Amino acid sequence: YCVEFKTESLSRHCALEKRPYARWMQYLREGHTVCVACQPPAMNADTHRCSGDGHNTDGGKILHWEAVGNSQCQGTWKKIRQLKHCSCPLVHSFIFT
Repeated sequence: YCVEFKTESLSRHCALEKRPYARWMQYLREGHTVCVACQPPAMNADTHRCSGDGHNTDGGKILHWEAVGNSQCQGTWKKIRQLKHCSCPLVHSFIFT
């Protein structure tokens, strides 16, 4: 499944990222919608959920995230909705880890 989030805040360290494999962090912006897919192995085998997906929360709860590969690139987002398949542009599509 996929979860859409609205990015509420992010650290300045995301925009400063220059390593080739982590340049995607430069595209993160406050107010943008991002999609995060829940797939194995991040998916819990018993619950079939990913940690941090905002399950049982409404759109008003602020959730925290951190980028893999740069722990200084972090921020907050609010859950918009859960979908069967992600529909965001590739640059705004991520996976839970």
